[in-house]
Order: sequence, then structure tokens, then C-alpha cells
Amino acid sequence: MTPADLSVAEAARKLAAGETTSLEITEAVLRRAAQTEAELHCYLTIDQQGALASAEDSDRRRRKGAVSALSGIPIALKDNMCTDGIETTCSSQILAGYRPPYDATVVRRLRAAGAVIVGKTNLDEFAMGSSTENSAYGPTHNPWDPGRVPGGSSGGSAAAVSAGSALAALGSDTGGSIRQPASLCGVVGFKPTYGRVSRYGLVAFASSLDQIGPITRTVEDAALIFSVIGGHDPQDATSYTGEMPELSALGSGVAGLRIGVVQEASGAGFEPDVETACRQMAERLTAAGASLEEISVPTFTVALSAYYLIAPAEASANLARFDGVRYGLREEGTHVEEMMARTRAAGFGPEVSRRILLGTYALSAGYYDAFYGQAQRVRTLLINELNAAFERVDVLILPTSPTTAFEMGAKTQDPLSMYLTDVCTIPANLAGTPAISVPIGLDRSGLPIGIQVMGRALGESVMLAVAAEIERLARFTARPPMLEAWS
Repeated sequence: MTPADLSVAEAARKLAAGETTSLEITEAVLRRAAQTEAELHCYLTIDQQGALASAEDSDRRRRKGAVSALSGIPIALKDNMCTDGIETTCSSQILAGYRPPYDATVVRRLRAAGAVIVGKTNLDEFAMGSSTENSAYGPTHNPWDPGRVPGGSSGGSAAAVSAGSALAALGSDTGGSIRQPASLCGVVGFKPTYGRVSRYGLVAFASSLDQIGPITRTVEDAALIFSVIGGHDPQDATSYTGEMPELSALGSGVAGLRIGVVQEASGAGFEPDVETACRQMAERLTAAGASLEEISVPTFTVALSAYYLIAPAEASANLARFDGVRYGLREEGTHVEEMMARTRAAGFGPEVSRRILLGTYALSAGYYDAFYGQAQRVRTLLINELNAAFERVDVLILPTSPTTAFEMGAKTQDPLSMYLTDVCTIPANLAGTPAISVPIGLDRSGLPIGIQVMGRALGESVMLAVAAEIERLARFTARPPMLEAWS
């Protein structure tokens, strides 16, 4: 094991004890990136010079006694978060070469906490996808099997953490884009309650669904990064104004807690190994002192349909700003309309174009109430059903993904089958509730399986405590086979 394989908490303890330096950890992470990038393509940009300078600065400040929460910890950022002077493309040709003049709030808070920004990770274009195959700059590959996808849209972030080319990363989650790739890559992925983490500086996909969160190796690391990036931001009109939750009780166990098992998250489409692993973990939680109850949330079965009307509708409005006039790509035309049409045709990939068209159609006169309005009514029904469920139980558990990592190209020609990979994660986005994926084992092919814990809105404390207990019970220590050569 090298410093690139440490958790954030382990690295922080070694730094505090003087057993290593930020420069040593950052160099190890950059070496791992150099070893794996040709095969995995986790990053779009690696800021080697900036990362090393930041690490050296962190070590100087530590010698003077100036230490903050994430001092010297190398962290990667999904490339849809604005970084001052560093290219931010959203994996789209339409933003090629764009360098924002400011940092997103989460980036600013990471820098203030002493984090070392390694670079910007690959994603499905504008975060639209579940496999990171929709990137204009080529797909990311799964460290557990490079012939398989890492999930998406935060596949670059999840693969980087799994491979050791970052100790942690930030992703964005619109319909499961933190949790699903975390599950497929064998790491932890945490989506906080909507509004807990500022979206200022996040390039918008669907504004009522998007949420930034951490991808890490442990639940403890996820809680630590959440405590740094979370909290009210006056620059985000949807930012929650209340206090951040108390996160000190991660090791409190589950004795006395009521855990609901979602009935609808099983059956057709779910791989037997995934169902078995999740059922066995539920039994172990019972043995650890929790009470288990079967919970039916009927709207789970139509949440996917509602999402694929609401999210494209919001995307069609948000992506209208990419017109060739203000920034990004510009294709010339004989008049303004032709210039805009050519710019968008050249700049947007097929999945983004598909969702813009679907969203525009759903919002059009004569169809708005039948499609978008009906989807919003389904969303309200789901929220009410989840609120009722949380009157009976403290958290819900279910698989993060119905399958483990699938082969590259297996679903690219069938958008519906790709969309179905998010069937377990979408409800938390529609309801705005927190959810976390924790790795619990491997399937018979040696691929990671994740279980998802959903909490009530603003209920991160209890949800993270359950996740930490699952992590303790699972004792998941497996690593991608490809890393053995570099440890």
C-alpha cells in the first residue's frame, strides 16, 4: 500500500503525527494517475503544477502550526464545477477551452480547508448519463475491470477514488450520479439533502434535482468532507439556512433503530447476487440490534418515468444559455438563428440533444399538463409516501444499482435500458432526501455491490450512523485487481 491508497482520515492522522507530508501523498496520487490514466481515463485535466505547489504550501503552513480540516489532502473535482482559471468543460465540445473567472462555492470551501485540488474528472456530457460513455473526450473505464463502465455521470470521480488517483472526489447527483458509480466502483458515494450543499458554480443540469456530494473510501471520509462543503450559501437561492447536522455519532451502531426495506426495489431486472448481498446485510443489521420492516413505496415504480420528464424539461431551459453568443463554442452562420443552430449541432452530443428535445416537447403548449405537470404530481405523491414511510422507520435500505458494472457499449444503443440503471437512486433526488451508497461485497465475477441507505430530509446524522454500521459489518477491504502491480 502506498500513500495513494490511504483514506482521508488515515492521511490526516499520518500528517498530524508527522509520519508523512502532503507533498509525499500528492506525489503518490499523481504517480498513480500516471500509471492508470492511459487505461482508465478518469481525468480531463490534471493540474500537476498547481497540486504540487498547493501541497508544498500546505506543508509549510503545517510546520507553522496552521492546520485546517482537509490540510494537504488531494481531492479531485467533477468537471462540471467551476474552477478559477482551470478549464471546465462538462465533457462537452460546446465548452471546450472555457476557463471560469471564479471558483464554485464547494471549491472555495475545499481550498479554504487546505485541500489540494488534483484536477477535473471525466463525466457524461453535462452529467447526462449512467456510464460515463457520453463524454465528448472519451469514456472512463472501471478499475475493477477496464472492459466495464464505472457508472455515471460521476464515473471519473468514482474511478479516480477507486484507483487511488485521488483520496476523495466531489461529484454531482441529479438522479443517482454519485451513488450509482460509487456502487459500481466499490467506494462510498453520498448525496446530501437538497440544499445542504451550495450549487453556486455547479453547471446546471436540472436545478431542482442537482446536488453536490463526496465520493470517498469510507463513510467517515464522506462525513468529514460534507462538514466542510456543506452549510448555507447566500449565493445559492435554494441553500438551506439551518445549521449543519451533528456528525460525531458515526460509531453509535444501530441498536434500537427502525430500518425499512423497500419492497419495490427487487424482482425483475435485479441481479440475484445484488439481491442476496442486500438481504444478507439486512439480516446482519437485525443481528446488530435494529428492527426491520418491509415498507411499500408504490410510486417507486413510476418515479423513473417522472424523472425523465422533469429532468429533461429543466435541462432544456438550463442549456438554452449555450448559444454561441456569450461563451464556449461558436459556429458561424449567415444570421443569428443559423449560428445558434450550427453551434448547438456541433457542440452537443446525441444524449444531450435527446434530452433537450424531450424536455422541450414536455414543456410545449398542449403537452405541458399532460407530461410535465403530471410528472410533478407524481413527484408530490412520492414525497408524501416517503414522509409516511419515515413516520414508521428511521431509514430505508435498498440496492444502489440493480446490477453490478456492465460491459462497455452494452447499453449505449438502448437508452431505456441505460435509464433503468438509475431506478433505485432517482427517488431520493425527486424527494430531495439524503442517500448514501456503501460497498458490501463482490458478485461472483468479482465486481463490487453497493447498498443504499436513504434518510429523511435533513436526517444525515442517523443515515450516516447506519451507513457506518453497514461499513463495519461488511468489512469491505477488496481492491481493484489492477492496483496490485502499483501498491
